[in-house]
Amino acid sequence: MSSFLYRLGRSMVRHRRAVVAVVLALLVALGAAAGFLQKGMDNSVSIPGTESQAALDRLAATFPEVSGSSAQILVVSPEGTSVRDEGVADAVRATTDVLAARDDVRGVQSPFTDTLTGDPVAAADADGLSDDDRAALVTVMMSGAGTEIPTAVKDEIADIVADLSTALPEGWTASVGGELYSSEFPTITVTEALGVGVALVVLILTLGSLVAAGLPLANALVGVGLAMALVLLATAVTPVNSSTPMLALMLGLAVGIDYALFIVARHRDQLRDGLDVEESIARATATSGSAVLFAGLTVMIALVGLGVAGIPFLTTMGVAGAVAVAVAVVVSVTLTPALLGFAGERVRPRPSRRARRAEARAAAHAAQGTAAQGPSALDPAVHAAADAAPAPAGTAPAPDAAASRGAHTEAPRTRADRFFAGWVQTVTRRPLVTIAAVLAVGTFLALPALDLRLALPNAGVLPESSQARQTYDRITEHYGAGANGPLIVTASILTSDDPLGLAEDIAAEMRALPGVADVPLSTPNASADTLIVQVVPEGGPTDEATADLVQDIRDQRDRLAAEYDIDIAVTGFTAVGIDVSAKLGAALLPFGIFVVGLSLVLLTMVFRSIAVPLKATFGYLLSVVAAFGVVAAVFENGIAADLLHVAKLGPVISFMPIVLMGVLFGLAMDYEVFLVSRIREEYVHGGDARAAIRSGFRGSAQVVTAAAVIMFSVFFFFVPEGDVNIKPIALGLAVGVFVDAFLVRMTLVPAVLELLGDKAWWMPRWLDRFLPSFDVEGEGLHAELALEGWPAAGTAIAARGLRVDERARLAPDVALDVPDGGVLVVDGPARAVTGLLLTLAGRVAPAGGDLKVGGLALPHRAGAVRRRVGWVDSRHADARAVEAALRENPHVLVVDAAHHLHGSARAGAALSAAQAAGTTLVLGTSGADVLPPGVTPTHRLSLTTIDAPTATSPAAAGVLR
Repeated sequence: MSSFLYRLGRSMVRHRRAVVAVVLALLVALGAAAGFLQKGMDNSVSIPGTESQAALDRLAATFPEVSGSSAQILVVSPEGTSVRDEGVADAVRATTDVLAARDDVRGVQSPFTDTLTGDPVAAADADGLSDDDRAALVTVMMSGAGTEIPTAVKDEIADIVADLSTALPEGWTASVGGELYSSEFPTITVTEALGVGVALVVLILTLGSLVAAGLPLANALVGVGLAMALVLLATAVTPVNSSTPMLALMLGLAVGIDYALFIVARHRDQLRDGLDVEESIARATATSGSAVLFAGLTVMIALVGLGVAGIPFLTTMGVAGAVAVAVAVVVSVTLTPALLGFAGERVRPRPSRRARRAEARAAAHAAQGTAAQGPSALDPAVHAAADAAPAPAGTAPAPDAAASRGAHTEAPRTRADRFFAGWVQTVTRRPLVTIAAVLAVGTFLALPALDLRLALPNAGVLPESSQARQTYDRITEHYGAGANGPLIVTASILTSDDPLGLAEDIAAEMRALPGVADVPLSTPNASADTLIVQVVPEGGPTDEATADLVQDIRDQRDRLAAEYDIDIAVTGFTAVGIDVSAKLGAALLPFGIFVVGLSLVLLTMVFRSIAVPLKATFGYLLSVVAAFGVVAAVFENGIAADLLHVAKLGPVISFMPIVLMGVLFGLAMDYEVFLVSRIREEYVHGGDARAAIRSGFRGSAQVVTAAAVIMFSVFFFFVPEGDVNIKPIALGLAVGVFVDAFLVRMTLVPAVLELLGDKAWWMPRWLDRFLPSFDVEGEGLHAELALEGWPAAGTAIAARGLRVDERARLAPDVALDVPDGGVLVVDGPARAVTGLLLTLAGRVAPAGGDLKVGGLALPHRAGAVRRRVGWVDSRHADARAVEAALRENPHVLVVDAAHHLHGSARAGAALSAAQAAGTTLVLGTSGADVLPPGVTPTHRLSLTTIDAPTATSPAAAGVLR
């Protein structure tokens, strides 16, 4: 991967104009397509397999009047008056007549009109008024779900209610709310933009250059533009929740800035060390780009994993978020290198004052060595000149003696380096104390999570300025909280010969249940095959008592079936919300197992360790529960609620925990990879586990800190004015990122690694062989760069000090130099020959030494080598297999057991023709002269083995697998 990204980065620089043009063209094309084809957001909540959803689907066919969304109109009289005023009743009847005449209205339920006959009811005899006779509640039943009703229709109904309010006497009010108006589409405000402003400031402070700071922002904005266009385009083919683009926007901004920052920061570090611009961009794309790719992949997998809940709108949110992250990754490894190419030398850091002093001091010493009279290196004028002199463009400070000795002895070069050096020294001095302190703080933050409650939002959590929120509060005041979320109990009554009597009986059964405030409606449909009973709970839609009442009603199913021969079901907007919360709660455990298991596997692949993945997973869980705790403290307990503009205390959105777990998993892996991979890189190169902690931490801590601050800012500024659904998620992500970056990765991780020492990097050999390797540190690239220039051009196979897998029993230190079009004949014991040939063909990793085939280093480019090298085992094939392999035009063809083709003129002709055409041949035989006819070897290699078995033993005839 690092080799591929190295070539990609270099290509992006060389074709930077074309890259920018393609990206801009894509942005314009997708934006235009989204503008023309998008169908708007859809806030419908469908939960396949739940009782409430199934009952709602049945009602759509049998009782459509009550299956759609509904609006509530509340008329309130002034203090000291009564709503039982005939003039007011006439105004309300006129309004309900206008509403009932609309094609999009199924029916209207009013206290001043008989529900069954439609006849007027005298105000003095009206039922369904509030106990204080100051409020009348009208329910308007719409055709279709709320999300299917256009905004224009909602506005028209609101205008009709406004006309009613105008027609009422002075001091009377009429307002509209209810399920139809329970959600508002989110908008972007100036507050969210402040997060981007903070990100810019952090980037300038971190990178020290306005040009360098602008690149990650440009990368993120382009990525967000592409992602948002794709999300809007998706509305043309599938429903997309209004919270989905906000989540995609948050994630796209945060990871887009951070991913580009990691690449730009590595590029500047390499420029500081004197690397050429193009080479530095290619290497930064290969090393940091590999980590970006891995980190983005983990976020995407976790987001797509939200589909385990089995809730369509949540799956859509996860996929949209994953698309935003994928776009951010692709833009980071393509557009960022191109923009860095345009920036050129302008992002090269100026040498620090300390470096300029060292350079001036060295120059002064050199002058003293060549002239008897020269300025002293201790002369203050020399220091002043060094401090004042600007660094020439395109130059880097000369490495000092400490730097030349390796990373472990490099002195901190900047104030930030010195700070982080002191920090890691402090947290690793007494690792047990540090670990205990982190656990104590994490536990303290997590404790409020015990109070966390989940529910779907309703109009009660909208801003107080919203008319729907005002209506919700007034209904609560005059009718009780349950009137804002009545339940619908439905049953099939095909076998009943007295539908009206049965309706009264079931209503009486419902009234007898504890927690029921009222049963205002109990009626069969026109065909008398379906019964509905409207049940008003004592508690509000999101109260635990209401969820208990729903369960109590469902518990009556068997008794009512035996007594009345009916099968009841509970549905309605409130019951749907309760079922959503229950299903999401049940999905948390399997999703948590999925995420934790994925974390352990991926991190084990990356770090080749047992302890590091366990520590990282524990740190992730600590971050999650701490985020849950802070969200509960704010939204349930009211801590800092006014500061964060929380409209109403109570349960948070049902999908907050699972979304938070998925997103935070990926982000936590980001910091783990970028911090610990640098430490592992130092350990692999230096061998001292504890020294690697300090040098690796200093090398990555500043960038990880900047990335965490940026991500925290982007998320946090979505809280004060954010969408009611996004608020708790944004706060949870902000807290989770802060805890994970600073409490876990920057404090707990160094302490644990210090405590474990070399044991932190232990891994069973069998597991190391079994797991694939994900080279996020770019070790393969470093190996390739180290072998650059070897061997000479035109060499097909080159090896020096090559050692083959020990199972081949081959003596060490094989050396080869075979030119293009050459023929290498390898003879010796079958096991040894096969082992070497499999290694040359990229099928088995070499045990040591250097090996290049077709200019590609093994084992790092094994995949590419296998695509270019053909393989034929003549023990199980004939001349036709050789011809088939040559039709693939391999750069190298390896034929094992070629002595089996000794008498095949057809095979010999095919191999001779391939050699003449420039294909390099590698033939393994039992003897140097046992070859297919017509094949002329140019190179020979006779193998010796360690404890070679006899020719008749099974081991000698065996094939390495």
